Amino acid sequence: MKSTGRLDTTRLSEADATWRLIVEVVMDTRGEWRRKVTDATGLPFSRIRALWRLERGPRTLAELAQDMGADAPATTVLVEALVERGLAKRTPHPTDRRAKQVSLTAAGRRMVDVLERIEDPPPAPFARLPTAELRRLRKALEDGS
Repeated sequence: MKSTGRLDTTRLSEADATWRLIVEVVMDTRGEWRRKVTDATGLPFSRIRALWRLERGPRTLAELAQDMGADAPATTVLVEALVERGLAKRTPHPTDRRAKQVSLTAAGRRMVDVLERIEDPPPAPFARLPTAELRRLRKALEDGS
């Protein structure tokens, strides 16, 4: 495995080296897109990440925190900000009286629609891959979720 200059992958397994290179590509190419997203929405990126996760369906605060790799207090603050802006709502959990669910409002769904319209082309290393390899990679990522 060759080194990229910043990241020495020579002593890693193929899976570890590939993963680290994917992370490096993502970290190096997302800045401009993140700026476009925050400019278009007026939201900090952490709130945008929450909107995407809530688009999949209602989540408890604990589920959302786990999905985002955040702690409960930070997630509570984040959700409160979304609720105050009318982008999310809290409702009683249908089967657990102790829990609340968080879901998108119509305004939250419209905000996700705005996000999805922001151009987000794949980085060059992905754009150059043949379609068959991209399908294999996509399937491996979907199956691992």
